[in-house]
Amino acid sequence: MFSLFRKGKKPAEPAPPEPARPAATASAPPATARASTPSTPGGRMIKVSMTVNGKPVSADIDARTLLVQFLRENLRLTGTHVGCDTSQCGACVVHVDGRAIKSCTTLAASCDGAKVLSIEGLAQGGKLHPMQEAFREHHGLQCGFCTPGMIMAAVDIVQRRGSGLSEEVVRADLEGNICRCTGYHNIVAAVLAGAAGMAAKPHAAE
Repeated sequence: MFSLFRKGKKPAEPAPPEPARPAATASAPPATARASTPSTPGGRMIKVSMTVNGKPVSADIDARTLLVQFLRENLRLTGTHVGCDTSQCGACVVHVDGRAIKSCTTLAASCDGAKVLSIEGLAQGGKLHPMQEAFREHHGLQCGFCTPGMIMAAVDIVQRRGSGLSEEVVRADLEGNICRCTGYHNIVAAVLAGAAGMAAKPHAAE
C-alpha cells in the first residue's frame, strides 16, 4: 500500500493539544458584542399626496419610503419591479410629471403633489398603449422582468426625441435599462415600431 511516509521513518507524533484559553472577561468582550447594539429607531411619519395613474392618492408613510415601495406596498401596483436597488437596471422606471425616473432611489416624499404614471396606467379604455402593442408584436421580451421599465423608458424616449428615431439613438438611450434574456435586438425593433405607433395613434396616457 502506498504510504505518504518515506521507508524506514516513523510517522511524526501528533502535536500535544493546546491548553484551554480562559473565558472572555468583562474587560475583553467577545467580537460578537456589537450584534446586541440596539437598531436605529424608525423614521418619522409624514403624509404624502399625489396623483397616480390619474387617481388622487394619499397615505401616512415613513419619511424614508421609496417611491417604488409606495407604489408596490401601499398601492399594490406591482408592475413596477425592483431589480438592483441602485438605479442601474431600470426595472423600476416610472414617469413623474411626464419624465422618466428610477423609482428605486426616489423618495416618495419628493413626489408629493406630483403626477405619477406607472406601467399599469399606460393602457387606456381596455386598449394597450402603442408601445405595449409593439413589444407584444415584436416579442421584445423573454422573462418579462425588465419589460415594464423598458416600456416606460421607451415611451419617454419618444416623448423627448420624437417618433423619428434611429436604432443608434434607441440603443444609446436605453443604456440605463438592462435585459438579461433577449440580447436587445427585438427590444430595439419594438421601440422603433412603438414610436411609429405613437405618432400614428396619440395615446391619452402620454
